[in-house]
Amino acid sequence: MHTSPTQAVVLAGGQGSRLRPYTDDRPKPMVEIPGTGTPIIGHQLSWLASEGVTDAVVSCGHLAEVLQDWLESAELPLRVTTVVESEPLGRGGGLKYAAAHLPEPGQPWYATNGDIWTRFSLRDMAEFHAERDATATLALARPRIPWGAVETDAFGHITDFIEAPPSPYLINAGVYVFSADFTDQLPERGDHERTTFPRLARERRLAGYPLPQGAYWRAIDTAKDLTEAAKELAGTRT
Repeated sequence: MHTSPTQAVVLAGGQGSRLRPYTDDRPKPMVEIPGTGTPIIGHQLSWLASEGVTDAVVSCGHLAEVLQDWLESAELPLRVTTVVESEPLGRGGGLKYAAAHLPEPGQPWYATNGDIWTRFSLRDMAEFHAERDATATLALARPRIPWGAVETDAFGHITDFIEAPPSPYLINAGVYVFSADFTDQLPERGDHERTTFPRLARERRLAGYPLPQGAYWRAIDTAKDLTEAAKELAGTRT
């Protein structure tokens, strides 16, 4: 019988240079969504707990002590362990190092990038992962293009203007389900998206889970993203 993971890794070591000055004195996941009183990682941990996660490993980096202090003082809905790389290991190596601290290494696990604010059913994604017998499953988003698009006919006449249409391409949404044996396939150092993921794709063991229609997803990369997220949140409350 399929059971959903109860453990997760949150990758929270990014510097967030495009979010300055917000990140001058705090790591990117500690930036607050305006109007919520809660940093991005607080929203993430609440979401993970609501989806059945009981234990999370938070991988810290830039200004790690700020994040660790907040985690120690906050009332959290799940158990949290923090890890800090003593030397840079790359994305794949860092993920492997964090996964080594999960409480149940022989069980599947979730992972999420620390700058993602999203809401959808992780349990449904885990079921999708199990049905395909995948080693790794990536959530896939179709973000809106930030510019207005123009449609033309075959002769070159403009036929329509579309404000911020959805991208025609799916992107890696920064949320994952991993089988237990995925950890051993990660590099000790380097980028798993250039090594492990391509190999799994060739072996048809890498799955892509499109986010459900209407699911909320936003990567918080810039000050504009913060503003838009606050507007969207306000809209859901009215």
